Amino acid sequence: MIFKSIDEIIQIAAANHDKRRIVVAGAGEEHTLEAVCRAKREGLVTAVLTGDKAHITTILTSLGEEPSEYEIIDSADNPVDAAVRAVREKRADILMKGNVQTAALVKSVLNKESGIMKGRLLSHVLFVQSPAYHKVFLVTDSAIVSNPDLAQKKAILENAVNAMNSLGYEKPKVAALTAVEEVNPKMQETVDAAELKKLCESGEIKNCIIEGPISTDLAFDKEAAKIKGFTSPVAGEPDILLMPNLLTGNIAVKMIRVFGESTVAGLVLGAKVPIVLTSRSTSAKSKFMSIALSVAIANN
Repeated sequence: MIFKSIDEIIQIAAANHDKRRIVVAGAGEEHTLEAVCRAKREGLVTAVLTGDKAHITTILTSLGEEPSEYEIIDSADNPVDAAVRAVREKRADILMKGNVQTAALVKSVLNKESGIMKGRLLSHVLFVQSPAYHKVFLVTDSAIVSNPDLAQKKAILENAVNAMNSLGYEKPKVAALTAVEEVNPKMQETVDAAELKKLCESGEIKNCIIEGPISTDLAFDKEAAKIKGFTSPVAGEPDILLMPNLLTGNIAVKMIRVFGESTVAGLVLGAKVPIVLTSRSTSAKSKFMSIALSVAIANN
């Protein structure tokens, strides 16, 4: 399966008539509530909102919404734990970051006694629709794991592959990106990329095709790969870009946003539910797309 746009993925979410329940940690922020309200109007979600009830009610009213149609948990002192508790008690299928610190949300999710972890670690995925590429692709990790070792890269990759599998991709093509396409013992990322490829070929990493080490130009440009004599089913066709570290990933996605004229939507995987974790400066449209993607993944 290939999606040419993020809107096509959102249509999958809309086609499923089972609404997902989203809980927003610190919902007293206009862009966040605007996105949640749109998702509710389009039949994607019902919403639980945590934070200062009076402030949330004021914003909902200003957006033309009826506050009584939302479950509002008055928890101005600790909206994060209130939201995570709603997930733990199975009163929500999606967790969303509102006007709270990312570190506080991640800490609550990871809490061994009261958290909601499912996988081995949390990782961020960014879905990208670029006019320079013929299909939607996913970038990971650009926000959570700073300098992943091989085991962490494997877990990051498995989170991303599971997300793509849930959207209908049987075997997404993965480019384990490095600066070069040859293994260099002095460049640990090339060693890790080659090992991930071996783990895939041996069946330890399932439901995907991995190429690595591979440079960005060979990953996206079949002609460049042909000129260099680099043969791979991933060349020119990656669905997932596995970044060597957070610094590289963060710089890449910000350049994609600023210069690439791309549409992006991100979420965090590895917990019991998808987590919509966007910057407080992110537009309402991008936040809505992130919610819709989470619905599509949660439905599967």
